[in-house]
Amino acid sequence: MRVLILGGTGLTGPFVARRLDGLGHEVTVFHRGEHEAQMPDGVRHIHGDFAHPPVDLRQLAPDVVVLMRAMTEADAKEFLEVFRGSAGRAVAISSGDVYAAYGRLLRLDSGPPGDLPIAEDAPLRESRYPYCRPGSLPGDWKNWYDKVLVEQTLRAQSEIPVTILRFPGVYGPNDNHRFRPWLQQMTDDPEVLRIQEDFGGWRWTLGFSEDAAEAVVLAATNGQAAGRTYNVGEPHAPTVSERLEEWGRIAGWNGRIVGAPADEFPISQRMPYDYSHHLVIDTSRIRAELGYAEVVPREEGIARTIAWERATASP
Repeated sequence: MRVLILGGTGLTGPFVARRLDGLGHEVTVFHRGEHEAQMPDGVRHIHGDFAHPPVDLRQLAPDVVVLMRAMTEADAKEFLEVFRGSAGRAVAISSGDVYAAYGRLLRLDSGPPGDLPIAEDAPLRESRYPYCRPGSLPGDWKNWYDKVLVEQTLRAQSEIPVTILRFPGVYGPNDNHRFRPWLQQMTDDPEVLRIQEDFGGWRWTLGFSEDAAEAVVLAATNGQAAGRTYNVGEPHAPTVSERLEEWGRIAGWNGRIVGAPADEFPISQRMPYDYSHHLVIDTSRIRAELGYAEVVPREEGIARTIAWERATASP
C-alpha cells in the first residue's frame, strides 16, 4: 500500500512512518524540512511547501494520505483540491478540543458539565478559533486554528473517504515540555508541590506519542475505518494530582502534592479555566472496532519522557 504522510516529523509522525515501513508499506513523508526525524532508509522524503510542492503529489497516487498537520479550514480545503481524484482514503488527525467541554473549560462557551466519558457523538464546541488571542500577530496560524472546521470540511465531501482521529493531549520525548514545570518544581522542592486545588481535581485524557501513532497506523491500514471518527487516548484519566503523584514516583520524587485556592498563587501563576469541565475521553470505539491497544507500557512511556526532559533541561 502507498501511504503519503503530510507532515510527520513531529511528535507522533516518525513512529507512524517507521511502523508502516516495517509492515512493508511504501511510505513517503512530505514536509517543509524544518525538522528532520530519524527514519528507515526505505521512507522517501519530499521537502517543500504544500501550496507549491516541488513535485506533483497527485502523481504519487497514494492509497492513503495521512494529514498530520491540518490545522485550519484552509488546510483541509487545500488538501481536497490537491488530492481529489488521486487519493484512495485519508486519515486526518483532529483533537479532543473539538468537544463542547473544551469550549466550556476555556470559558469560551457556556453550559453545565456534560456526561463522562466523552464519546464521539458528544456535542461539539460552539465557539471558533479557541487559540486566537488579542494582540497576536496577523500571520499566526493560531488565529485560524480550529479542528471543528477541519472536520466539517472533510466530512462535507464524499470523494475521499476520511477517518478522523481525535487525539488527546500527547506527551513524550520532543513534546512541548508539557510536564517540565512540574518536574522542575519537584527538583527544586523535594518535599512539597503546591498546585491550584481545582486544577488538581481536574481529569484530562492524555496519551503517549508512540501509542497515539499506533492508532494512526491501524486507521491507515484498515479500510473499515473509512468514514469513521475515533477518540484516541489512555483508557483511564486520573486527576491532575494523581497523575503528578505517579510522575513524581517514577521520577524518584518522594514529596507530596498540596492543593491551595487560586488566590494564594501569584496572578501570573493562576490557572484561569473552569475545571468543573473534565476532558475524560471515551476510547472504547477504536479499541473495539480496530483492536487498538497501547504498545508501550504506561510507566515506560512516562520514564522515557522524564529522561528526555532531564537530558534537555538547561544546566
